[in-house]
Amino acid sequence: MALRKIVTKEDPILYKVCKPVEVFDDKLAQLIDDMIQTLTKAQGVGLAAPQVGFLKRLFIMDLGEGIIECVNPQILKTSGKQRVVEGCLSCPDDWGYVTRPNKCRLRAQNRYGEFFEITLKELGAQCACHENDHLDGKLFVDKIEERVKPGKDE
Repeated sequence: MALRKIVTKEDPILYKVCKPVEVFDDKLAQLIDDMIQTLTKAQGVGLAAPQVGFLKRLFIMDLGEGIIECVNPQILKTSGKQRVVEGCLSCPDDWGYVTRPNKCRLRAQNRYGEFFEITLKELGAQCACHENDHLDGKLFVDKIEERVKPGKDE
């Protein structure tokens, strides 16, 4: 495993639409393992492939109960709303309130190409929607409704 450099919002790769993963091999597994190590070191909740320089439809999440690997994810359904303070590893100085779904149904593949579906609530729904936006070249800073200062208790 290796730490990957997390690109920041100045990098044009973050504004491009990612391509589906078509090959499920050792190279993909290595990228996922590297992303896990990078996310752990950065103490984040989610990390998308374009954030480490790969235009692949892939993100990972750590919601506190182990890593969830999402290859070729699709958000099938959303419901409810939550207004939450959000940040991003690629935008380290930007924090603000955004409105996200409170619940979502996600369909994705794991590193072996096996499909799964999961219902996510609150932080999980927030994270899945945030990371999925990365795969479409969208950053949360464009959704900020009200900025807050980093480190401020919310």
